[in-house]
Amino acid sequence: MHTSNWHYPTSIRVGAGRVRELPDACRASGIRRPLLITDRDLGGLPMIQQALDDCRRELGQCGLFDQVKGNPTGGNVAAGLQAYREGGHDGVIAFGGGSALDAAKAVALMTGQNRPLWDFEDIGDNHLRADPDGIAPLVAVPTTAGTGSEVGRAAVITDEQARVKRTLLHIRMMPRVAILDARLTLGLPAQLTAATGMDALTHCMEAWCSPAWHPMAEAVSVKGLQMIQEHLPRVVRDGQDLEAREQMLVASSLGAAAFQRGLGGVHAIAQSLGALYDHHHGLLNAILLPYVLLANQPALQRQMDDLAHYLRLPKSGFSGVMDWLLALREGSGIPHSLAALGIDERDAELVGRMAYADGCSHTNPIRHDAEAYTRIFCHALRGM
Repeated sequence: MHTSNWHYPTSIRVGAGRVRELPDACRASGIRRPLLITDRDLGGLPMIQQALDDCRRELGQCGLFDQVKGNPTGGNVAAGLQAYREGGHDGVIAFGGGSALDAAKAVALMTGQNRPLWDFEDIGDNHLRADPDGIAPLVAVPTTAGTGSEVGRAAVITDEQARVKRTLLHIRMMPRVAILDARLTLGLPAQLTAATGMDALTHCMEAWCSPAWHPMAEAVSVKGLQMIQEHLPRVVRDGQDLEAREQMLVASSLGAAAFQRGLGGVHAIAQSLGALYDHHHGLLNAILLPYVLLANQPALQRQMDDLAHYLRLPKSGFSGVMDWLLALREGSGIPHSLAALGIDERDAELVGRMAYADGCSHTNPIRHDAEAYTRIFCHALRGM
């Protein structure tokens, strides 16, 4: 017998052009004076200006904070929180890729708290420290198909002093409304499209492999993998394929819904490397995934047999899934090794210790120790 709590409450609006419904989504979420939070690259683009114009025209006020880094930091959250309070805002619009969305969710968490940010790290019952009524409502608008943060209850933020990524979690951090408008993703370069798409795939794959009991998330992970299998190659080939873009946005949301079942060693290592080297999270996941699967192979016979069947692969079992994954990765232009990113072995033992301590390692199919994570990292570094 099991005891579990499952949450899938986000209202999702899917369709090209639906970003124009942003003011209505704010009103539906009880927001009248939003702060739009995004990253430095998006801040000056027309899509952000249009969103600000629409909200200011229909709501009367909308602020902008666009100083989020590619791997958001505690400093980003503090600056965003200052902008929120100085502007007299009553809610947050999280607009952008996973980094902007996570930073915005952390700002929303902190708007009415009296404790420091890291007191809410996802360890034990730390989420009970938060005052639920002090968490501002959110509306999320993703511009990449990768993290699925628009339907998630967590935010991953880099602690710059400790040089680690920390996960913050609270059910009230889950956006009230998510708008999936594929037109916002049309300008994404092929390389970034591939990296974010492989991020969504990794979420689905690690959720599928997790030993935790969550039949809803397990089923969602398979559907996400099927959608990515069909649509990621299309969108990498043709970035203007609006249908494939939309399908990948939905698959990304499915990936985040699926990983309520847990993630695993890929994220444990990738988050450690992201904190140390500030590389793109999705790209790290894409490179690491085959190496972690190989390390987990002894515990995955049933899962891989079933997955090869569900994906209708030409070869059965683990080797069939691995052949498909490697071909998809190569066709998407993903490097085969971490060395391609300029990473070397100098921090190998540190990476192993950090990965073992990372919360994602707890739902890996095998509880690898720090030395094993160091070996996996070295294999991914050398491409073997």
